[in-house]
Amino acid sequence: MRAALLLSLSFFLCAGEGPKSWTPELHLKVRGIQAVRPSPGGSQVAFTVTEPVMSAEKSEYLTQIWIGGAAGSRQLTFGEKSSTDPRWSPDGKRLAFISPRSGKGQIYVLPMEGGEAEAITEAKSDIAAYAWSPDGTRFAFTMLDPKTEDEEKAAKGKDDARWAQEKPAQRRLYVIAVAKDKDGKREAKKLTLMDRSVEGFDWSPDSKTIVFAHVRNPGANEWPSSDLAKVDVASSNVQTLAATTAAEANPHFSPDGKRIAFSLSDDPPSWPFHSRVALLNAQGGTAKALAETPDGQPLLHGWTREGRLLLSEAKATATGIYLQSTEDGQLTEWPVGPRLCTALELDASGCFLGFAMQTAAQPGEAFLTSIEGFKPAQISKANAELLSPPLPRTELIHWTGAKGQAIEGLLTYPVGYEGGQKVPLILNVHGGPAGVFLQSFVANPGAYPIASFAAKGIAVLRPNPRGSSGYGFAFRNANHGDWGGADYEDLMKGVDKVIAMGVADPTRLGVMGWSYGGFMTSWIITQTQRFKAASVGAAVTNLESFNGTTDIPDFIPDYFGGQAWDNEKSYRTHGSMTAVKNVKTPALIQHCEGDARVPIGQGYEFFNALKHLNVETRMLILPRQAHSPTEPKALLKVMKTNLDWFTEKLLK
Repeated sequence: MRAALLLSLSFFLCAGEGPKSWTPELHLKVRGIQAVRPSPGGSQVAFTVTEPVMSAEKSEYLTQIWIGGAAGSRQLTFGEKSSTDPRWSPDGKRLAFISPRSGKGQIYVLPMEGGEAEAITEAKSDIAAYAWSPDGTRFAFTMLDPKTEDEEKAAKGKDDARWAQEKPAQRRLYVIAVAKDKDGKREAKKLTLMDRSVEGFDWSPDSKTIVFAHVRNPGANEWPSSDLAKVDVASSNVQTLAATTAAEANPHFSPDGKRIAFSLSDDPPSWPFHSRVALLNAQGGTAKALAETPDGQPLLHGWTREGRLLLSEAKATATGIYLQSTEDGQLTEWPVGPRLCTALELDASGCFLGFAMQTAAQPGEAFLTSIEGFKPAQISKANAELLSPPLPRTELIHWTGAKGQAIEGLLTYPVGYEGGQKVPLILNVHGGPAGVFLQSFVANPGAYPIASFAAKGIAVLRPNPRGSSGYGFAFRNANHGDWGGADYEDLMKGVDKVIAMGVADPTRLGVMGWSYGGFMTSWIITQTQRFKAASVGAAVTNLESFNGTTDIPDFIPDYFGGQAWDNEKSYRTHGSMTAVKNVKTPALIQHCEGDARVPIGQGYEFFNALKHLNVETRMLILPRQAHSPTEPKALLKVMKTNLDWFTEKLLK
């Protein structure tokens, strides 16, 4: 009987019987591709696939490593614990990865010719990042300072009071041999004793030196303090390379070991972020900044074999990938087109690039290309078996925003939309504010399930107003001191554009957003009553109280030119709580209980005000989650709640 049932199920699956439309549950089945690592020479690619595990007792994501090449792909790691961050040995015969199989995340090494994975480290804290030495004999890795025995005893006895921002645990740099010593042991050697946190590092080609970036402490507020140093592995001697009032980060040795490329911010650094790639002699000296990239915030991925630099950054709603000459700074752009490319990783030879790629209509998969030209070959089929109901069409549209500024955004139509229909429209505002809506798969799991809205007959507009990345620094900085001003006009004119196109029904409008998008959503409903419903996610609603409680207390002062006590008017006039009495729009509020970025008090302030004003409101609280849902059940709850809220308000 059981065999017959399985056979019957298999028949229906093969016959294409499955979900007729997108739902939040189906969104969660879209697998994520994170690391994509080519072997030396590019003959194989190790990549990771992430999917949710949900049961009566579990709500977590599980990541496993797959191997792919010309002959297809296969799963390499299994089990109830994740295996992440695969890295090939320099000779390509072994694959290292991180796994918490023994409790903490440790480095494991798996021989590719067969055999079991062996744990290399026995660290008391999770390994944060690691890298093979070019000679293949050692690993460098970073981890946070573990608790001392006294601290562990104090915590167990609940005598664990601490002083705020005093003596934080730092992320240190270590090395450990791959092979055991004559006593059958491996001892990790700590290389950094300075009271700084190591954020990124790279081995010299001769395996004798490591260059690293370091900040005051691991907190999210500290990135502007990043400096560069190098350490001699044998002696542990540290030499400062760059320690200016700019932020120097993400260092990479040149193939000959004579130069170091790194990211150099403006001086002083600003939170909208503006940087260039710079070069420094490996022995020290004055840095040379190269030509600026179009968006002014390039991510440096390393050196190619012939000595150029591989960079990527947002380019409007897609990804810009560039090769930059280290001689004259000239940029050569790859023809990526309207695609989103992530997880870029060069092989050890600097000849091949692995990456994940997706479009609005295609889920993410792993790809490989030669550096000689952008000719992506698909390696993975992680989402090939996903029974995909009809997908909505997404179109890039343009309009004129405030002050004559050209603005664009992604408009997703309802499934099966025919011209002339007027349908409900949701305005979706991104976070940041220096975020950007990109050409990502519309059925990806996220707080706002775009494909599910479209399946219900609702259109979604995702604009990139001033303040967004992808359009250059001047555009990204154009909302400086003006949150809710010209950017608000950009958004409203985008809604007007979709109405003028004959697509949006002006009597059935909704608005939603998370983080800065939540701020803007809460602000919008204090400024206009044209929206029938709002969903306010992790919103900054009071600039003064936010700035006093967030883990990034330098963020608002950078945008508004000082602290609240020096600039009270700006703080008061750009917060939703100041104008909350104007709200009439029914508002769903969603906030994570463990949010250090936008503390949950921001959500409570708005919720309690709306309750007092007799405005229809509900507040969904997500235990254990940080700034956004990290457990699949919590994410599913958010998606379903948003879908139900707007279905009720816009379709009934």
